[in-house]
Amino acid sequence: MDADQEKDLQKFLKNVDEISNLIQEMNSDDPVVQQKAVLETEKRLLLMEEDQEEDECRTTLNKTMISPPQTAMKSAEEINSEAFLASVEKDAKERAKRRRENKVLADALKEKGNEAFAEGNYETAILCYSEGLEKLKDMKVLYTNRAQAYMKLEDYEKALVDCEWALKCDEKCTKAYFHMGKANLALKNYSVNWRSLNRNVKCTLCSYACLLHWEQEESRECYKKILEINPKLQTQVKDYLNQVDLQEKADLQEKEARELLDSGKNTAVTTKNLLETLSKPDQIPLFYAGGIEILTEMIKECTEQTLFRTHNGFSIISDNKVIRRCFSTAGKDAVEETVCVSVLKLWQAVCSGNEENQHVLVMHHDRARLLAALLSSKVLAIRQQSLALLLQLTQTESGRSLIINHLDLTRLLEALVSFLDFSDKEANTAMGLFTDLALEERFQVWFQANLPGVLPALTGVLKTDPKVSSSSALCQCIAIMGNLSAEPATRRHMAACEEFGDGCLDLLARCEEDVDLFREVIYTLLGLMMNLCLQAPFVSEVWAVEVSRRCLSLLNSQDGGILTRAAGVLSRTLSSSLKIVEEALRAGMVKKMMKFLKTGGETASRYAIKILAICTNSYHEAREEVIRLDKKLSMMMKLLSSEDEVLVGNAALCLGNCMEVPNVASSLLKTDLLQVLLKLAGSDTQKTAVQVNAGIALGKLCTAEPRFVAQLRKLHGLEILNSTMKYISDS
Repeated sequence: MDADQEKDLQKFLKNVDEISNLIQEMNSDDPVVQQKAVLETEKRLLLMEEDQEEDECRTTLNKTMISPPQTAMKSAEEINSEAFLASVEKDAKERAKRRRENKVLADALKEKGNEAFAEGNYETAILCYSEGLEKLKDMKVLYTNRAQAYMKLEDYEKALVDCEWALKCDEKCTKAYFHMGKANLALKNYSVNWRSLNRNVKCTLCSYACLLHWEQEESRECYKKILEINPKLQTQVKDYLNQVDLQEKADLQEKEARELLDSGKNTAVTTKNLLETLSKPDQIPLFYAGGIEILTEMIKECTEQTLFRTHNGFSIISDNKVIRRCFSTAGKDAVEETVCVSVLKLWQAVCSGNEENQHVLVMHHDRARLLAALLSSKVLAIRQQSLALLLQLTQTESGRSLIINHLDLTRLLEALVSFLDFSDKEANTAMGLFTDLALEERFQVWFQANLPGVLPALTGVLKTDPKVSSSSALCQCIAIMGNLSAEPATRRHMAACEEFGDGCLDLLARCEEDVDLFREVIYTLLGLMMNLCLQAPFVSEVWAVEVSRRCLSLLNSQDGGILTRAAGVLSRTLSSSLKIVEEALRAGMVKKMMKFLKTGGETASRYAIKILAICTNSYHEAREEVIRLDKKLSMMMKLLSSEDEVLVGNAALCLGNCMEVPNVASSLLKTDLLQVLLKLAGSDTQKTAVQVNAGIALGKLCTAEPRFVAQLRKLHGLEILNSTMKYISDS
């Protein structure tokens, strides 16, 4: 007997006493007792059958009733317990074997159906899934897959039935809820109706009291239920809920438009008539251009926008062979340009504030491809109108989602940055559009995944001549790159691109020719470079040295923002080379950073103390100059009380370095420096650098002045120092 059989038998034998009692009752002379025992036996055998099920989705669908052995049905007196047990064991093994065989067949049919679905053969896919369900009727994935295929064929009623059976198998099947929500939306089942309430199959939705309220909507509730099951699907659910809202809004608009058309409203009737006129084929281009311009003038309200959509306006325009030829021609003449511009203005008119029209426009593959292409047109007017249309779309969350999901973003991004060479107005508009998209989480995900493909275009931005381009637009574009580079994966790609790093340096050099004129560009560029310098290792040591030299030069600026950011970059690049530290010291770095500590804010102080820690760690001359400028080290000691742990850690490091200057430690005997450092060394800070640097500073303080050792013993500081050693050894 194999392991599975042994397990089944042990389960049964565990209840052998109860079964024996049932057998005795089946042998009773009382027919009522006999019948009751037979029914109880059937119940127990059914439970045993369910225990044999291997699939996680359990259902009572088409279950085979297990009857007692025929001998029991014929005559209770003829049955015996041994034969009964053997019969049950044999029956259970056979059913388990059949289920395993059917599972293999069902899986194979599922894969065959998936292949057909991927090829667009939805009817074949449905047949495969149906055959699979004949083998295994409680396999939920076959129901959800078949529902998806039905929806492709727009057979939404059948899709809903399959979703309900999937929920019968697993009441937490989120895929079934997704498909059910989409099917209900397609059927415009917003309100709970009698069909859903009277279904023979028990729908899991009805298991929840909150879904019994009449005013609630089926499609929306399906998506809300998904969030209850899996809150991590919030982004996807939000999109679908937005679709429900938009569909309801569109239906209301269509109802109002029909009523106005039926009432004979002049603009409504004219809109309908103009579309009928424009549907005439094979007219000259100017015929269509003139009609489109008149139609554009007519569309002033939501009613006309809706009638344009409901009377196939988008298809009439985009499927017109003459109009399509005008768009596809590379070198457009004046007439073709007029046609293209008129269509783009019409689309702006019908999509202004109308999210459903935006949806219809962008969801069409050919139109989505055309929009991205027109933004790179050689005809200025076409580029301008394409930009205006896309900017209009980005004003709403749904419009931004449409662009991100359906347009060629690489081509779009390349086209947007090319506007930097245009007028200030167009360049700023393009960068405004770029900013709107870059703030979207899905765009950021796309950007990270596709950065190698778009990095050349961004590198090209850094090669822009600031004297020719719009300074404000250039700043905005660099700021977007800086914000995106805050993400480690993005920063890693940028920092690894030597050409991108050199582009930053080259642009900085060009801007330094007139710091006052290009102040904003320099400031923004330094922000991007600060992020790049967080990535280790740098592009190269040579690059880091050159960056440091540029920033040393900028420390002579009178602009506080540039000074702070230049110091920020230096705090991350200076340690790359002793040579550049020497140059910094010769350029008066210590004096400048001490001034930062006196007059700068918290951010400036953070950069300054880190630079001083680097300098004093490498050169004795730097330590001596710090002591000369801050004889009692009061400024340094004040930093130790800051709540900024990075600042405190670097201040402790700098103090420890300064202890190596003769007589400095002795001059601090009457201060509370030892107590402060001891407290920091024994503190429970998030950054162990604070404890390590404070411990090192204590050690140097006691080494330089032995009288501190006695104070340390009195305060039980040696124990604290010993505990700090573990952080030092770990680092």
